[in-house]
Amino acid sequence: MNIWEGQSLALRERAMIRATRCLSWLADLPRRRRQQAAIFMDAMLCIVAVWVALSLRVGEWQLFTRPVLILSAVALAFWFPVALRWGIYLSIIRFSGGRTMMGLAAASGIFAVPMVVIFMIVGIAGVPRTMGLLHPIIFLALLSVSRMTIRFALVDILHRANGGRDLRRVLIYGAGRAGQQLSLSLRPEPHVQVLGYIDDDVRLNGQRLDGIPIFSSDRLAWSIRTLMIDEVLIGLPRISRTRRREIIDALQNFQVQVRVLPSLSRIIDGDVSINDLRAVQIEDLLGRDPVAPNTLLMGRNITGRTVLVSGAGGSIGSELCRQILSFRPHRLILVDQSEFALYAIDDELAAAAAQIQGPAVTIVPELGNVADRHSISRIYSRWRPDTVFHAAAYKHVPLVEANPIAGLRNNVFGTLYSCLAAEEVGVATFILVSTDKAVRPTNIMGASKRVCELILQARSAKPSATIFTMVRFGNVLGSSGSVVPRFMAQIRAGGPVTLTHQDVTRYFMTIPEASQLVIQAGAMAKGGEVFVLDMGKPVRIRDLAASMIRLSGLSVRDNAHPDGDIEIREVGMRPGEKLYEELLIGENPQPTLHERIIRASETMLDWDDLERALEGMSGHLARGEAAEALIVLRTLVPEYAPPTSHASIQAVTG
Repeated sequence: MNIWEGQSLALRERAMIRATRCLSWLADLPRRRRQQAAIFMDAMLCIVAVWVALSLRVGEWQLFTRPVLILSAVALAFWFPVALRWGIYLSIIRFSGGRTMMGLAAASGIFAVPMVVIFMIVGIAGVPRTMGLLHPIIFLALLSVSRMTIRFALVDILHRANGGRDLRRVLIYGAGRAGQQLSLSLRPEPHVQVLGYIDDDVRLNGQRLDGIPIFSSDRLAWSIRTLMIDEVLIGLPRISRTRRREIIDALQNFQVQVRVLPSLSRIIDGDVSINDLRAVQIEDLLGRDPVAPNTLLMGRNITGRTVLVSGAGGSIGSELCRQILSFRPHRLILVDQSEFALYAIDDELAAAAAQIQGPAVTIVPELGNVADRHSISRIYSRWRPDTVFHAAAYKHVPLVEANPIAGLRNNVFGTLYSCLAAEEVGVATFILVSTDKAVRPTNIMGASKRVCELILQARSAKPSATIFTMVRFGNVLGSSGSVVPRFMAQIRAGGPVTLTHQDVTRYFMTIPEASQLVIQAGAMAKGGEVFVLDMGKPVRIRDLAASMIRLSGLSVRDNAHPDGDIEIREVGMRPGEKLYEELLIGENPQPTLHERIIRASETMLDWDDLERALEGMSGHLARGEAAEALIVLRTLVPEYAPPTSHASIQAVTG
């Protein structure tokens, strides 16, 4: 580079700095000052349009002649009332788009009416008649060019200059309506630059949308590497979960952050913004499409009935309440021992119930402990429910391991007292929410839930007006204490992501899907069944953690990649934890009316034998004898195999 080229480059840089400062000053003006500037600019453009129109008509420039003064005065007198009435100066010029141009065109069309009447139909001496039509056309062109120029200056120059080194290079997956609206919403973002679209339609390859190139999906790898992409936004809200999983799997091969546009309703409203984007969630990684619920099964035990949900403030209990409310019960009884959880779900459901058309749904919050026999009997006697969903339980394995007395009292005896109270008042259907940890349990929580199942099986074998049934499933996404939020927090904190063992696997299901299947399984009950939900394929937790790291635009740090961003650290198995979970104890499960619900064939105990054992356990718990209570537990659940490493802890813990 010679000296003249260097000086020229320096001059251009200084000019760009001055222009950026000037644009920043204009952009930072108070809104009223900016509106006043826009009004002044449009007044000048209106006069310029008069000069241009007259010069085109008469073949020479006339700047301050009588026709110019008449045209300018009439045009300004009519334009500003129309513009103010049409809200032209209420729009933010830097965000000008198609709707802004349509507004200008409509206002100009209205403005043209009096201009045509005055100059073309009535006529004014010395002013060419064609001015009535020619001036509005030229004025509209100048208005449009001014808006687009300001937008380009403020967005594509000023914002890019302010973006600096933090500029994120973005691809949008999906060149449809959602992707286009998303691209438009990203233009004002100073740190984001959309460099292309990816679309599955190969016919669009090489085409452009508003100047942005479209690449077919088979060129995904090429486009990410060539354009040095930092982030991919999936703008396909209509696609199935399976297809979304395929796209996400393909993107995991690259160190790019991935976000998803989930809301179809915002697309329909034509209102899509960067705020609608969310990070990839675990349900996006499962790749299984939910089955639409059978509305007949959903409403069979609910519509027009009194329904009680215990544990109503918990993850599953609260979603059960939401699903139940949509099927219009006569009365919904919410039972929970947590004051805050009960308040939160009651407040939410009361607001939702107010929006329901038709007969009002009565929602009753009951603050009570299912392990308190007198309290639960009082609640059942007062409301006499038709259907009960028993979701109250302590579920966190390490906590129950450390507190066996509280865990057994709440889980086992809370279920027992609820069953007996239900029979006393003639409940029609009693559904227990169980867990896959009840199958060959290695922890107190799982063994206690297996005893809960045994209680319902034994009571269903006795003559009773109540149908007892239970539904067993694995982990639900987003529940309290779930591994997924913990992983996300650890990734945001810079790591490490901790897991108990490299080979741990778990079943996962979304809370709404699990709740719907619980309700439908309860509707199919005849008495004593153990329904098991089809949870799909188990997920290796280590793979899940790695996927979440990569989809956050980061890399996994390990021996093969010592320069990675986030380490996955193994911290050791927790007390009572299993490497993998099972859903069945017995063999030969039977299909049901629902493709994702099966009926298990499980062993059971005689009620008289079970009752004697429970009486013994109750006495041990009352006296604080944890070790003796656990001996009874192992007698009732012979397949319970606690880890020997913490047996001594159990023996002394109360």
